[in-house]
Amino acid sequence: MSGRLNGKRIFVTGAAQGIGLAVAGEFLRQGAALFLIDRDATLLAGEAEALRRTGGKVGYRAADITDGAAIASAVAQAADEIGPINALVNNAGVNVFSEPLETSDEEWDRCFDINLKGAWNCCKAVLPGMLAGDGGVILNIASTHAFTIIPHTFPYPLAKHALLGMTKSLGLEYAARNVRVNALAPGYVATQKVIDYWNSFPDPAAAKSETMKLHPGGRIASPEEIAMAAVFMTSDECPFMNATCLTVDGGLSVQQHPV
Repeated sequence: MSGRLNGKRIFVTGAAQGIGLAVAGEFLRQGAALFLIDRDATLLAGEAEALRRTGGKVGYRAADITDGAAIASAVAQAADEIGPINALVNNAGVNVFSEPLETSDEEWDRCFDINLKGAWNCCKAVLPGMLAGDGGVILNIASTHAFTIIPHTFPYPLAKHALLGMTKSLGLEYAARNVRVNALAPGYVATQKVIDYWNSFPDPAAAKSETMKLHPGGRIASPEEIAMAAVFMTSDECPFMNATCLTVDGGLSVQQHPV
């Protein structure tokens, strides 16, 4: 199989649905070998087996990114199944939205354990192999919450701001050793999480309409559009792109007021 990701052996988290699944599908079409991680064992197995049937090499394992030992073991398993990992997509994450003084300790811990510590667990597991080999690429799926604030979404933006900080720090730390670390910041994407968000309102259709109005083009992204940007950032097409963030939000974060 020939494609833009030939020779890439990529560890993808949160790969059973949404952006992660779209990324996995597009990466496979572009010639990558994949090892997929998700907490939902049943959903992951079904989607991974479906991807295998399309051709290409796909390994998978149910694991929680907040469990550092489990992730280290998964990376070792991945190396056995598809070869040493030379690219990581930290996609797994969770929305935790509240008002600051209403945020419980449990919500705070859950937000940072998954959105920040979990991403670091994966980086920590793959970096030694990258540094011992020919280098590699780490792509952290951040959010426009990493540089903008929406009221009542605390503490999620804090965790995404920190993820962007980790991206820059690791990118500088290992640049001289041929490891690039970047972030990709989607805005609203048509995933189940967004649908669930709309459904949390008394009038889901009105909530969806208001979301669309925020975007200059009047629509939100598909998971596949985010996956196409991820292909570029994980490929060798941008070898001098490091310690930075690519925003893919249809102009959402640029427009000061919706029309």
